[in-house]
Amino acid sequence: MTETRAATFTRLVLVALLAALLSLVLPPGRAAAASVQEVTGFGANPGALKMFRYVPDGLPAGRPVVVALHGCTQNAAGYGTGSGWTQLADRWGFSVVLPQQQSGNNASSCFNWFQSGDIARGQGEAASVAQMVDRQLADVSGDASRVYVTGLSAGGGMTSVMMAAYPEKFIAGGVVAGLPYGCAQAAGSPYVCMYVGATQSAGQWGDRVRAARPGYGGPWPRLTVFQGTADYTVKPVNMTDLMKQWTDVHGADQVADVSDSVAGYPHQAFRDGSGTVVVETYSVTGMGHGQPVDPGSGGEQCGTAGAHVLDVNLCAAYRLGRSWGLG
Repeated sequence: MTETRAATFTRLVLVALLAALLSLVLPPGRAAAASVQEVTGFGANPGALKMFRYVPDGLPAGRPVVVALHGCTQNAAGYGTGSGWTQLADRWGFSVVLPQQQSGNNASSCFNWFQSGDIARGQGEAASVAQMVDRQLADVSGDASRVYVTGLSAGGGMTSVMMAAYPEKFIAGGVVAGLPYGCAQAAGSPYVCMYVGATQSAGQWGDRVRAARPGYGGPWPRLTVFQGTADYTVKPVNMTDLMKQWTDVHGADQVADVSDSVAGYPHQAFRDGSGTVVVETYSVTGMGHGQPVDPGSGGEQCGTAGAHVLDVNLCAAYRLGRSWGLG
């Protein structure tokens, strides 16, 4: 069947109109929105992890990098979106590295924050994440002085690992429902660490971090912790132990210099001798095990609720990003 001239003319006009409309909606050179992409060949990858990343379209050189580590049973893309980090990357202009665990390493897709071979500098999963950071900085011409690391649950445990084993790479970290560095070794078991905690003084906790990077003189990354008071998977004592560990590393005491509330939740800040806040804690009253989010389009909102991503009217990613000076 052939078209009449009128039908052909009408079709061409419609195509032209559609193209014109698309040119108004999508700026030149930006035919599609950014998406989470896998990166291969990022290094020796001794921990056999996968690397994903999110780079906003048109991101200029010299922008910060955030490493965001998912929790057990989650994946890189889902956590990046659910936590709000990709949303904030578009809003504020930074890139996100999203490591992903493989079931061959851990059947529940948990990062192995408790395995000695995965938490030491130059070994296993810790080394793989460090190689992802180097690759990302090279690919996007990122600002090496503004690299941050955060994660949920096992990803929070691995955040502690990266801060301890590679402190020179990160200016700050955010642990969400996670564990102190070396907690499984101190407690004798990851489950004792999670459900009971390890009996360590602040100095003993700090020594575990210092031993991870022998001879390192600082500066050490700053730490922010988010913890639900009704979390029965990773008990709230772990937030207290994280505070003890990192205040000691920074040479600060364990007495809060600020005690107030943020979005209705107790918040504390601990300063070093120069008055710099080196540790912050958010105790999310009534929250179980998960990443706090506040879905919506408001200025302080971000994230999408889902499994272990909990709508509590406080978005941890937003609070972290603001304290890190990302937006």
